[in-house]
Amino acid sequence: MNGATWLRAAPALFGLAALLLWEGLVRALDVPNYLVPGPLAILRAFLEDPGGLLLALLSTLSVTASALLAASSLGVLLALAMAASPWARAAIQPWAVVLQVTPIVAIAPLIIVWVGDPFTSLVVCATIVAFFPVLSNTAVGLAAVSPELLDLFRLNGASRWQILWLLRLPAALPYFLAGLRISGGLALVGAVVAEFVAGSGGFATGLAYRILEASYRLRIPRMFAALVLLCIAGIAINAALAGFSRWLLRRRGEV
Repeated sequence: MNGATWLRAAPALFGLAALLLWEGLVRALDVPNYLVPGPLAILRAFLEDPGGLLLALLSTLSVTASALLAASSLGVLLALAMAASPWARAAIQPWAVVLQVTPIVAIAPLIIVWVGDPFTSLVVCATIVAFFPVLSNTAVGLAAVSPELLDLFRLNGASRWQILWLLRLPAALPYFLAGLRISGGLALVGAVVAEFVAGSGGFATGLAYRILEASYRLRIPRMFAALVLLCIAGIAINAALAGFSRWLLRRRGEV
């Protein structure tokens, strides 16, 4: 294999070496499964109930996808409002920062009580976690227009909406896509945190609840299996959004 092929294979090779080392240490030190299970024990735990874990993963991903859609829509709309009006920027930006720095685990119980519907409340919690990167990145992109191009549009009599639609929005697209990629992972994190809170209150759904259930029953390999599925889901979301960004920017001739 040439150098480029080795570079592409490096993450998989490193992961395989880490798994082999992990299994070897667990066996050599005779670590019990209820403390740290090895990769083979985790695989066996998954194969005991693949349907249940995959259905729980699907539930978590449905919350994640809904939250990402809501967060991207809300973030773009608020960023457009902030770009259109200094008054809107002054009103929106501080409250957006407040939501960003407020730990979702602290307000999730209130949201679940106020909203009532379990699925909607989970989506709201995950949306709060995920929307800020889209908002901030898109706002930066809308403001990052070249002054020369802005003057050219104005000299040709372009209206404020024409400048926004034809100049600012295309310039903000790479920034929006960068924020979307960050928000994809945050939406998953928000969904899992909200499911933990909801699961503690008796709402049984998602992989987070399966993790809680397994920990209560000391089924540690099953808990690790659910964690591995969450990790794989996060990697897949990041890779899918990165691929979508490259495809869209390549179609616009920016890659």
